[in-house]
Parts: sequence; structure tokens; C-alpha cells
Amino acid sequence: MPTVQDAGPRSAAPPTPQSPASSLTPGAARQARVGLLVTLVLGGLTALPPLSMDMYLPALPQVTDALHSTTSTVQLTLTACLAGMALGQLLVGPLSDRFGRRGPLLIGMVVYVVATAVCAFAPTAPLLVGFRLVQGLAGAAGIVISRAIVRDLYDGVEMARFFSTLMLISGVAPIVAPVIGGQILRLTDWRGVFVVCTAIGILLTAVVWRSLGETLPPEDRHCGELAGTFGAFRGLLADRVFSGYVVAGSFAFAALFTYVSASSFVVQDIYGASPQTFSLLFGLNSIGIVGIGQLNGKMLVGRVDLDRVLAVGLVLITGAAVMLLLFTTGVFGRASLPEIAGSLFVMMASMGLVLPTTNTQALLRTKRNAGAASALIGTSSFLIGAVISPLAGIAGDGTAVPMAITIVTCTLIACVAFVGLCVPRRRSVEGL
Repeated sequence: MPTVQDAGPRSAAPPTPQSPASSLTPGAARQARVGLLVTLVLGGLTALPPLSMDMYLPALPQVTDALHSTTSTVQLTLTACLAGMALGQLLVGPLSDRFGRRGPLLIGMVVYVVATAVCAFAPTAPLLVGFRLVQGLAGAAGIVISRAIVRDLYDGVEMARFFSTLMLISGVAPIVAPVIGGQILRLTDWRGVFVVCTAIGILLTAVVWRSLGETLPPEDRHCGELAGTFGAFRGLLADRVFSGYVVAGSFAFAALFTYVSASSFVVQDIYGASPQTFSLLFGLNSIGIVGIGQLNGKMLVGRVDLDRVLAVGLVLITGAAVMLLLFTTGVFGRASLPEIAGSLFVMMASMGLVLPTTNTQALLRTKRNAGAASALIGTSSFLIGAVISPLAGIAGDGTAVPMAITIVTCTLIACVAFVGLCVPRRRSVEGL
């Protein structure tokens, strides 16, 4: 079976505007097709877990009634899936460094398909919660191994561009997922959502089996006991620059997660917007993060130092968060919806600079432990986001101040991590 590595150089990239596909040599054109295939496959693997989470959201009331359960119990199906995606990355990432990417990825996809199919026919809420946990654990393979594969295939500027492209796919998935779920519910019941997810999982598994070869050569894998493979976590965390990028990216993601979890009641309940207006604003913010991510990949990466891009992004999200806090606390008088929406838009769009860049810079710190590094990046983002985001509602649903304070705190921690852990190392290198 052909592998991705057989197709061309490690940093092969799709054709640029200066060299259109029509003028490429046959070998270069083949590399471009391989680059597109890898983008689509890894994008699908990255988007599948968010699809599994968000397509299911419109069906929650139906599930509660159909399984004769309580709202809190059914909400545990979301928590279980999220926890599985976070913890599963810690398991699968190091295993992929030991056994290669292809085997663990295919096993994870097969388990995902089986677990999702069982969810579609679950007779009770506890069984649904249990298999949603398994679904999340297995789906984590796609997230963590996708990032590791990017590290295997690309380096430096090309890796940053690839992560920006992945943001286009992973950013669109949460937007369209509830819409798709709503349309599925018009044709069938909540079990149909899981049937569709099962079908998508089968399709992706088949594509991975047929088209995505091994990207980690045997000579680059860990040898010896698995304990040593998992011990890579210790070495990575001891690298303060790697830890700095991980902390900065994780708390930036926590700010984003806080917005996602709290913006609905803030925009609708506090500022009186209709569900349609909220959907429009949510969509615009998502377009902002995807658009700036593409601008970063196409125009900034390769022309501007990655740490400078990250610094600008952190300044923008922190500035927007501070303005949000000033508006919500009434420093400038009673805030209007456009002022709140404008602050949130700048903050969300700037994530398109911060999140791909922190991933790139962290993964550039390691080559041999890319799977473990990817696991730490993903797990810390999910866990910190899940723990911090509920603080936005700590004072009830009558004020947006807790949301603003939580977001400001997260962005400030991200800035401190970058300045305190990453910038000193950069200065020392520049001084050599």
C-alpha cells in the first residue's frame, strides 16, 4: 500500500499562486494532490469529534423523553464525551509514538464506529453515557494523531500554514453541526443522529485505510517498554518553552470555550437578542476566526516571525477581553449589544492567530515525541476549558460580568505564560 511519505518530500505543499497547478511538473502536481488529500483526511478526523458533540445538541430534549431520564443525566452524555476526548489523547498520543500513527488511528476509528452504533440503539441513559465516554476516548485518536501526522510531514512555516488550513475545517464543523443535527431530526428521531455519525465514521475509516499510509518510520519510533514511552510526558513538561506554548494555547482556548458556553444567555437573556440574531452573531464570530486563520496561513506565515504573530494575537484577544469587561461593568454606561458583539468578534477572530501558532511552536520543540506532545496540547486545552468555562455562570444568568472576568483572566494567563516562559528563551538564542 502506498504511504504518504512515498508521495514526495516531507514539506511538500499545495501549489502557490505564483506556481499554478497548470504549470507544475507531473511530480509536483502529484505532491499537490497528496497535500490536498492529507488536508481533507486530517481535517475530517479533526472535525469528527466536534460533529459528534454538536450534532447531538438539538436532540437533548428528545433523548430525555425517549429514555425517561432527567435533564442532568442526559447532559452527562455531553460531559462523558468531552472527558473521553480529553483523556483519550493522553493514552493514544504516546502509543502512536511507540507503534506508529496508522495502527492506533485505525483501531481508534473502528472503536469509534462501534461505540457510536451502540449509542444509536442504547435502551437506557446510563448505557448511553457509558458509550458516549467510549466514543470520546476513541474519537480522541483522530484529534491527537492528526496533529502528530502534521508534525511528521511538515516543518516550520509549512506546518504553521497547514494548521491554519485545518482551522478552516475544524472551525466550520461546530457551526454546521447543530444545523445538520436539526435537519436530521426533521427526518428521524435522535437515534438517527448517531446513525449518521456512524456512517461518517465508517467512511473516514475506509479513507484512512485506503489512502493514508504510515508517516512515522520505524527508526523514529520509541523502543523498549511502554513506561518509557509515556515517560516522554515528563521530558516535554520539563521543557519550559514547550510548556509555555501549551499553557498559552490552553488558556486562550479556555477563553474561547467560555464564550461558547456563556454567549447564548448573555446575548439573548441579558441583551434581548432573538435566537436568529444570536445565530447570526455566532456565525460571524466563527467566520472571523476561520478568516483570520486563513489570513495567517496565506499571508503572514513565512513573512512574519511566528512569535511576533502570536504576540499580536495575544495582545488583540486581551485588549478585546478588557474592553468586554469595561462594557459589562458599565464603566462607559450601559453597554449596547453592538459594543458587546464587537468585543467578542475581535477576541474570537484573533484566536485565528493564537491557536494555530501555539500548536506549531509547541510541536516544533519536539520531533521524536510528536504524539505525546500532541496529547498534552489537546488534553490541557479540553480539561482547562471544561473546568474554567462554568465560572462564567457563577453569579447566575442576570449578568455578563463573570463571563468577562473569566475571559480576561484566561487571556492574561496566556500572555504571562508566553512572556514568562517563551520570550526569555528567544532572547537568549538571539543573543548567541
